[in-house]
Amino acid sequence: MEYRYLGNSGLKVSEITYGNWLTHASQVENDAAIACVKAALEVGISTFDTADVYANTGAETVLGEALKGERRQSLEIATKVFGPTGPKGHNDTGLSRKHILESIDGSLQRLQTDYVDLYQAHRYDHETPLEETMQAFADIVRQGKVLYVGVSEWTADQLRAGAALAKDLGFQLISNQPQYSALWRVIEDEVVPTSKELGISQIVWSPIAQGVLTGKYKPGQPLPEGSRATDDKGGADMIKRFMRDEVLSSVQELQPVADELNLSMAQLAVAWVLQNENVASAIIGASRPEQVHDNAGAAGVTIPAELMSRIDDALGAVVERDPAKTNDSSPKTREA
Repeated sequence: MEYRYLGNSGLKVSEITYGNWLTHASQVENDAAIACVKAALEVGISTFDTADVYANTGAETVLGEALKGERRQSLEIATKVFGPTGPKGHNDTGLSRKHILESIDGSLQRLQTDYVDLYQAHRYDHETPLEETMQAFADIVRQGKVLYVGVSEWTADQLRAGAALAKDLGFQLISNQPQYSALWRVIEDEVVPTSKELGISQIVWSPIAQGVLTGKYKPGQPLPEGSRATDDKGGADMIKRFMRDEVLSSVQELQPVADELNLSMAQLAVAWVLQNENVASAIIGASRPEQVHDNAGAAGVTIPAELMSRIDDALGAVVERDPAKTNDSSPKTREA
């Protein structure tokens, strides 16, 4: 396993992050989930990403149980705040001071730890003043509950505004967690250049495009039984954007590139995102330990420029690059 600095901080994270969205306390039984975490530790993964909203707090609970007894100093635990985790009361969502301070305490309890290494704003909150949000983050950093602060799916303008306020308050934003893959490159034109300027790294999710870049979905063929594309609760809506024959045909053209590098298609997809110098880590999920071992094989891989060009040529027009499609999905209902 290789490790990279996260933003301009002194914190190192593993190139592969183990994430538990849609798996722990949801699609995967607890014993299998814990086995996957143990497999991650075996291959040198030290960074674990979750969120309080995953499985309505259940994912944090399972991860805390799986990591119990491990040397805390050897781990980087990241979680997120924004979504509702209770009965969806009027203060149960967003980045208000109240919600942040209450949420961090709940996360620490479920994760069975005194602090999290990285606390991330799961989305941008258009209804809470950014100053209030950043002050709340500054306070929990000073309290020692949070070591570093990051965000998820923020636009370039939002990153710039948040970073400026954080600096005034004596801390820094060090990471952003966007969707990024060889098929979904919406961060490249605006978010990545701004992040480089601000000293912010990307921890990217869905590097294999919800499984599409594994090549298991074939054009003109029925969907594999039990796959994510057939699971309405497991991301079927999200994967639909890629389930077009022209996309699936283009993905099949990547197999010779993977073969030339002696990589699986999944390893090629994960290695591809890690070629971007602004990417500190790629998040992988797993329902079986062998998937963890396979994905971890992408760490430390260098893809020659000629093969990177062949990947671009193969995917061609099916790549999404529109910066406007950054997943800024929080509501904008409050009047200025």
